[in-house]
Amino acid sequence: MSTKQNTSLFDRKILLQAAKDSVIKLNPSSMIKNPVIFIVGLGSVLTTIIMFAGILTNNFSSFNLQIAIWLWFTVLFANFSEAIAEGRGKAQAESLRKNRTLTMARKIVDNQEVSAFATDLKNGDTVICESGDVIPSDGEVIDGIASVDESAITGESAPVIRESGGDRSAVTGGTKVISDRILIRITSEPGNTFIDRMISLVEGAKRQKTPNEIALSILLSGLSIIFLLAVATLPAFFGYALSASELPASQNLTIPVLIALLVCLIPTTIGGLLSAIGISGMDRLLHRNVIATSGRAIEAAGDVDVLLLDKTGTITFGNRMATDFVPADGVTIMELADAAQLSSLSDETPEGRSIVVLAKEKFDIRGREVSQLNATFIPFTAQSRMSGVDLKKDDGTFRHIRKGSSETIRTFVQNNNGFFPQNILNIVSRLSRQGATPLVVAEDNRVLGVIHLKDIVKGGIKQRFAELRKMGIRTVMITGDNPLTSAAIAAEAGVDDFMAEAKPEDKLRRIREEQADGHLVGMIGDGTNDAPALAQADIGIAMNSGTQAAREAGNMVDLDSNPTKLIEVVEVGKQLLMTRGSLTTFSIANDVAKYFAIIPAISISLYSGKSGIGPLSALNIMNLGSPQSAILSAVIFNAIIIILLVPLALKGVRYKPVSANSALTRNLLIFGLGGIIAPFVGIKLIDILINM
Repeated sequence: MSTKQNTSLFDRKILLQAAKDSVIKLNPSSMIKNPVIFIVGLGSVLTTIIMFAGILTNNFSSFNLQIAIWLWFTVLFANFSEAIAEGRGKAQAESLRKNRTLTMARKIVDNQEVSAFATDLKNGDTVICESGDVIPSDGEVIDGIASVDESAITGESAPVIRESGGDRSAVTGGTKVISDRILIRITSEPGNTFIDRMISLVEGAKRQKTPNEIALSILLSGLSIIFLLAVATLPAFFGYALSASELPASQNLTIPVLIALLVCLIPTTIGGLLSAIGISGMDRLLHRNVIATSGRAIEAAGDVDVLLLDKTGTITFGNRMATDFVPADGVTIMELADAAQLSSLSDETPEGRSIVVLAKEKFDIRGREVSQLNATFIPFTAQSRMSGVDLKKDDGTFRHIRKGSSETIRTFVQNNNGFFPQNILNIVSRLSRQGATPLVVAEDNRVLGVIHLKDIVKGGIKQRFAELRKMGIRTVMITGDNPLTSAAIAAEAGVDDFMAEAKPEDKLRRIREEQADGHLVGMIGDGTNDAPALAQADIGIAMNSGTQAAREAGNMVDLDSNPTKLIEVVEVGKQLLMTRGSLTTFSIANDVAKYFAIIPAISISLYSGKSGIGPLSALNIMNLGSPQSAILSAVIFNAIIIILLVPLALKGVRYKPVSANSALTRNLLIFGLGGIIAPFVGIKLIDILINM
């Protein structure tokens, strides 16, 4: 079952379970984790006690009963918002559990194959898997190559290749081998496999509060304490005002009224939605098939301002294709195309195959049978940096055809007492400036021309980088290409900076330099040589297809192994921060509005004299019916607004790639102004209904 399975927000099963969990969460040990709602819970208990005390003394107050009911609803609705967010994760966890079966493993012990339960496998054990076998646990391929169906994890039906000795050696328990045979070394302990960790994460069992959440909780707690002190002093002020107004002391504010006033003034809205926002952030990331090891990682993604992206596969498609043949002076294009095709007949790389196809399609040079050429093919190596073919001629001599970089072929030609033409250097320089990769072709001591290879920049990537730039994020392209080629591709793709001829240690050094300058850095990788940089980056996304070292080093794993996913992760992080900021703004604006709605209404009688209406009534701009209806309307609105905002907290505020100033202005206009207006409208409507 893929993690992309999207659970409906209003799934009946989840809603029923969330309703039960919201009652279970009334446990004080659970509620105290949310100080704001804990205060509301204490107020609910105290109001309920006072209400029952009134019943026992024949002094029943329906007003106190209604206040108590709506205070409990406020607590339950806050718990419900968290429970429904957790419920969506638990539903996904249940689908993952179905993939965790009691698989039997073919374990190797003393060079003998024995059967063992997958749950008994330990780190370091070795198992064999052949076509049709389910991989029993997480591990690395140490011998062989096979096609693996990973749809149980990624939802993608197309098989992937897993092989030993490369950056695609990691395998995940629960996936299935569909061809060939591989030897796997187990790299996880029982109960700590990739699926086990996914289940814990999506259930929220191991979710820790992020630094921003902790900071916001402290701020909300501080505001609550300030309002608590302010409300606690009101009876003294009201007592003095009542005495000055020659009104009876019995009209002073009662404890239920003070509790209701406190609950309306403290930031209960964001307090009730804070956990749901954090949980739903991980949930939205999971729907994009990215596993975050912590909420801290998602938050950091929202704050990232420097992105390091590999060129190949991320910015470009990754397969350089032959697009043209450029002959040297005195050489026909047909002669160059024929030699280029001969040198590439045994070259199984995408570049080599594209050269053969281009010669065939453009010049109708048919591919020849390798066995009939009496040829010795020279494979590309890191040392020689060129490849080619040696063809035996009828007179017993050989044609030595080579293709490679300009510097390599220059050395080859000069070693054969040849001359490297200046116009070839000009062609190489021109193609490099265009972002192409030039391969020079030579036969013996004679340069024939240049093959124009080009790695195509992905469509729309320039617009994506422009959007990131609007958000204040600087993009850095990392590539092993030479500086000229790198500069041309960087210009075409629209990145802000690039690193040419980059080695693993160069990536690590660049990340440290950026962080030393106060930047938060994100990067993506899949190989063991990427592990140090992934560990150093604030956001390190490891490809699921990559090595175990890379997956352990990063703080996120992309199940789809899509290098462009880094951009989506940043957008999810930004949306999480925007959602939290927007609802915090709305909540505080609500409190301001409720203050001006309630305080004037309950102060109407102060300094009133015989008329019963004092000068403070002029501040009752909402013209609420009575002090009791004003307080009750505010408490009801306070409870209902939490449940109305649950869908927004779970889905997130709509994300737009704009600058920080634009985002702040939009936030204040929509959620600040909206937070002020909504209580005036809502409380007035509820007051009208109550007085009817």
